[in-house]
Amino acid sequence: MDLYKHLESPMILKISFNELLKTYEQMLHSDDEILAAKAKRILEIQKPYPELREGFTDLSLLETYKKEIAIILQDSFSPILTNNEIKTATVPFQNIIYNASNRFQKILKNAGDDFVLKIENMPEHDTYIATCTVILNYCYGYNLNLKRPFFYEIPDENGILRYYKILYNADFCEIIPTEKAVKITQEDYDVLLDNYDNIELWKEKFPPNSYIFKGLVISNIFDVTDDQSISNVKSSLISKDKRSDENFIERFQGVFSSLLGIKDIRVGFSIYNKEEDSFEPVYGEGMHSFLLNANETTPCKSALCAGSYKQLLEEKKFYTLSDVDKYYELSKGKAPQIAVLKNQGIKSAILAPIADDNELLGILEIVSNNAKVLNSINANKLIDVMPYIVSAVLRSKKEEENLIEAVIQQECTSIHPSVSWKFRKEAKVFIQEQLKGNQAVFNKISFEDIYPLYGQIDIKGSSEARNWATQQDLSLQLNSVKTILEAAFKEEAFPIYEQFIFQIDGYLEKLNIDFQVDSEQQISVFLKNDINPLFEYLSKFEALTTLIKSYQETIDAKVGAFYKHRKNYDDTIASINKKMASLLDKKQVEAQKMYPHYFERFKTDGVEHNMYIGESITKEDSFNLIYLYNLRLWQLQVMCEMENAYYKMQSTFSIGLDVASMVLVFNQPLSISFRMDEKQFDVDGTYNARYEIVKKRVDKAYIKGTKERVTQKGKISIIYSQKQDELEYLRYIKFLQSKNYLDTDVEIVELQDLQSVTGLKAIRVSLLYSANNKEKTFYSYNDLIKEINN
Repeated sequence: MDLYKHLESPMILKISFNELLKTYEQMLHSDDEILAAKAKRILEIQKPYPELREGFTDLSLLETYKKEIAIILQDSFSPILTNNEIKTATVPFQNIIYNASNRFQKILKNAGDDFVLKIENMPEHDTYIATCTVILNYCYGYNLNLKRPFFYEIPDENGILRYYKILYNADFCEIIPTEKAVKITQEDYDVLLDNYDNIELWKEKFPPNSYIFKGLVISNIFDVTDDQSISNVKSSLISKDKRSDENFIERFQGVFSSLLGIKDIRVGFSIYNKEEDSFEPVYGEGMHSFLLNANETTPCKSALCAGSYKQLLEEKKFYTLSDVDKYYELSKGKAPQIAVLKNQGIKSAILAPIADDNELLGILEIVSNNAKVLNSINANKLIDVMPYIVSAVLRSKKEEENLIEAVIQQECTSIHPSVSWKFRKEAKVFIQEQLKGNQAVFNKISFEDIYPLYGQIDIKGSSEARNWATQQDLSLQLNSVKTILEAAFKEEAFPIYEQFIFQIDGYLEKLNIDFQVDSEQQISVFLKNDINPLFEYLSKFEALTTLIKSYQETIDAKVGAFYKHRKNYDDTIASINKKMASLLDKKQVEAQKMYPHYFERFKTDGVEHNMYIGESITKEDSFNLIYLYNLRLWQLQVMCEMENAYYKMQSTFSIGLDVASMVLVFNQPLSISFRMDEKQFDVDGTYNARYEIVKKRVDKAYIKGTKERVTQKGKISIIYSQKQDELEYLRYIKFLQSKNYLDTDVEIVELQDLQSVTGLKAIRVSLLYSANNKEKTFYSYNDLIKEINN
């Protein structure tokens, strides 16, 4: 086999002992007769074989001259140290070894017959360039330092991975340019300095086989398993997405196996909750706590005995169990930490407190199914890695806190992405002022000259539906109480029972005839103060026990009253809002891609939304009115789609409710600012306040001269004040009619004046509803209701 036949390198690699033999030639003249004699003997042994000086690439010659090579290398590989030193003679940057100490040979033997030796951290790309830098230093006198620690990863006889660092001795080498070699100029050197990753450039300056390497490299190898394991712990802990990496725990356990020299150990974690004085699991792929086992959370004093609690939580010391079964017997199974480990088949364990500045953060759990392999002695090897685990837990804790804050902000106090840039900008200013020691004030967040859009899909008759549901529940509850009181009167003819029955009849009559806002409260107080204490007394009568128990089982625990019809109402409202909001959110993602704008929505008895669009929000010189017109058309179309979606699912609701849609058009740009106390945007200025007044009241407005509300089921109402808005929206309506979103019954009406607001008009038009699997594709509202009821 030829050494360089299948190897792409700037150097032809020749194994040669010339430089080493030159050293022995110098030793011939030594005053030490023994050294001189030894040098003479080695030179005489080599003399018949000139290729040992000239160099060779045929690896078969290593076997041919095996005896001679061993003698030449005898001083470099001392027989006295061969069982102790890990040493090889090798070809640079290659996994070719032709002489090795006994200890290295034993290491390879223990690794197994199928083990293939290779330098783990030497990519092929880097090998070529590393060789070029050696040439630059040796032949051109530069001082480029590309020294990196190289490692072998070799399993021992137990299959535990061990790490060996390689240090090269290249004293007995020479590099000779061939006719292919390109003369490297200072200009070439300067270009190469800035192009490490440009392999083609390096090959241009150092063509393959353009230099000859003659010599040998002696590798001094050291077992650095402990150091490398600690380094691997650090690398594992700083990696991203540990919790979602299904291989993280497996790799982490492998690192600790190498560190402790023990096969088949497992690693777990439990987090300490200081407020609750409890242990909690770490959630993530493959994460497990052996202390908790399958429990979600466990009080520390229930998870640990008094002694282990003191050792781990108070003294912050390692707690070890070398023989779980033995200590289980000694404790008679009463020590909870031993019992939980034994139940999982664990035979030995180390529990290491993860503490920072005497504050406990969690517990590192290392366990084995073999007794005595984990103990108080090898637990001390964890001392060097605990600081990195502490750092990782602190970082993870901070990340979790940030994530919690992000979730709270997203779900509770969301700042829309379109305006978050301005909040970040002001937050940076705030922090800078704090760092300077100044009194920091968070500046006002405002946006000028933006156009508002508002829309709502309102649930019609929601107040009447709630009142009806409340009446039904209260009637059911009062009649149930009346039945029990009538039965009680048969047991004891107390006049007070008749008085309560008379009072209940009065409440029932009031519910049926004149239900007032305060009726519910009056009845609730009566039931709480008079009836509930009475039923406690009546429970002693065996004849009443079943009736009272049945009554109490009907009471909803959270509401404290009958909650059947109101639950149907609440569930229906919540379901409508959820469906409508979900559809709007999904559509809004598409709208943001058209042009960025501010968006927010609210769930009430229906779903409202605000949108603001303009130059000051986008922060770019790109706004054009066409984006406003596009968003207005998009809004109108989405409102139609939301109505369609609602009526398609209306039959699934327990209460039949209708919805009505409305869009408010405001022609002039306005200013908005963020109200810190309310955590939302609001309009600025007296003129702009007119917009908010209209927005809050217009859905209850009447058509001028009538008692008809402007918003009606089956219709979409577009509220405006300017003629140009009317013309604009009539164009949109005509377009949507062509798309079968809207019917042809367009009407323009005037609205009665609102407080300090006059001159409002509305365009009203019926929606068309599509139905699945029907011969007729589109329906008016009345047609749709007939279809639903059929």
